[in-house]
Amino acid sequence: MASVVKIAIAQINCIVGDLAGNAAKILKYCEDARAAGANLMLTPELALCGYPPEDLLLREGFYRDCDKALQHLAREVTGITLVVGHPHQDNGKRYNAASVIGNGRIMGTYYKQTLPNYTVFDEERYFEPGDRPCVFQVGETQFGVNICEDTWGPLGPLNTRPDAGKVHVGINICADAWEAKAPRAAREAGAQVLLSLNASPYHMGKQVSRDDVMRERVTETGMALVYANLVGGQDELVFDGASFALDRRGEKVHQLPLFEEALGLVTIVDGELQRGTVSEPQPVEAEVYKALCLGVRDYVGKNRFPGAIIGLSGGVDSALTLCVARDALGAERVRAVMMPSQYTSRMSLEDSREIARNLGVRYDEIPIGPAFDAFLGLLAKEFAGLPVDAAEENLQARIRGTLLMALSNKFGSIVLTTGNKSEMAVGYATLYGDMAGGFAVIKDILKTLVYRLCEYRNDIERAIPERVLTRAPSAELRPDQTDQDSLPPYDVLDAIISAYMENDLSPAEMVAQGLDVESVKRVVEMIHRSEYKRRQAPIGIRITHRGFGKDWRYPITSRYREPYG
Repeated sequence: MASVVKIAIAQINCIVGDLAGNAAKILKYCEDARAAGANLMLTPELALCGYPPEDLLLREGFYRDCDKALQHLAREVTGITLVVGHPHQDNGKRYNAASVIGNGRIMGTYYKQTLPNYTVFDEERYFEPGDRPCVFQVGETQFGVNICEDTWGPLGPLNTRPDAGKVHVGINICADAWEAKAPRAAREAGAQVLLSLNASPYHMGKQVSRDDVMRERVTETGMALVYANLVGGQDELVFDGASFALDRRGEKVHQLPLFEEALGLVTIVDGELQRGTVSEPQPVEAEVYKALCLGVRDYVGKNRFPGAIIGLSGGVDSALTLCVARDALGAERVRAVMMPSQYTSRMSLEDSREIARNLGVRYDEIPIGPAFDAFLGLLAKEFAGLPVDAAEENLQARIRGTLLMALSNKFGSIVLTTGNKSEMAVGYATLYGDMAGGFAVIKDILKTLVYRLCEYRNDIERAIPERVLTRAPSAELRPDQTDQDSLPPYDVLDAIISAYMENDLSPAEMVAQGLDVESVKRVVEMIHRSEYKRRQAPIGIRITHRGFGKDWRYPITSRYREPYG
């Protein structure tokens, strides 16, 4: 008779610190998995506490409460083996752990061996690395446990002990202390299938690199791999799910959908993974738009805001932000506010009204002319004899920011700011004005990508008038103003930002690649000069491999500049 094992992948959306809620969700998925015939269920990394818990991991009480939640799971899980991620403290040391639970008890615990400490990851700040493989048996199949970076990092040489390869069978957990990289150690301990718990955040191109690296691990170890990834938004990070399984040849035999919770079932017959459902790849615009919607939905929902307020200008950035908010939250939870001044064009007013009408959201107009005149009157003596400049322009933006925040205070809804990455990079934004708000939806979206996302959204359902996409961008803070009065063309600007900020090219390298030297000098200087603004900006959704958030840490006060040739 064939040996059959069914593995359930619980691609779940956890809330950091909601131990009871996360445990209840895991138990519910266990029940569903058992009902579907699964023998084993795999959860994402640190699923019990949510990821990343950040400095909660420095608090003793957090570990005690996590352990209580883990013991509760152990008592409640029956009829299925559960592999659950959680933080663990042992003899004064703290670990990123995964425990194997079955028959009402914890059968063994694995400690993550490779701790990432780059881009958005700070695990060396919190955890000690483990050094022991963990292998357990379900049916006739031996499973090894790894956690995220364990399977991303290189394998390296294996220095075996004399008892290398021995598998403890008492409780089916291997606990030999070998000096080895995690996947190979699991294989040498007898594992046939590697189970990988992950909290791998999304950025454009991540799925391709993820697939490539995991195929390398399968090729190197000869083990099939089942990869469970977290889904959901957590502050600036968005986790895309897309959990999958690779057979021993590296062929993808199962993949769960992007950006939604799901329970997948992987069947193993006589040690071979069977083909299941593989989700189709999506265009990058579809991925990014879904990431933005999930990021907004979870930030607003998990922080219990009743809804969102957007300052609508008639421009492309606020139009995209409003589309995302409406699609993420529903029209009834979104409010658009247009605040025209004497410089606001009729076109902007007409287009704002049309966008709001197309999306079915509440729309209000609050003219700022009276407030602007009042402020100019108050400042008349101070400004006497001086030319009109950015002070008067920024005053308008700050009046608008004040009005939006007043509405937020009164009704409880969060203000979603509308600044894009191109603007945030070079400081083309007003502190306490258009930067005022609680969450920056398109903070990591370059202007050129903003247009692509608008076109993608219009292909689904036409919401944004065509002339919003074709007219010259303008802040409309003075007569006949356009963005290109103050900035290089956006295709040039975005190319420099991408090269310098995202890919760490030096100014000299950018010039050598053909970028205009004067534009490079200008933009790089603007990037560094604007650091003080970005430090005061709301957090926003990260969709590139480097955003202006946790993975951009430059000093505000610095005189260092690289040569341009």
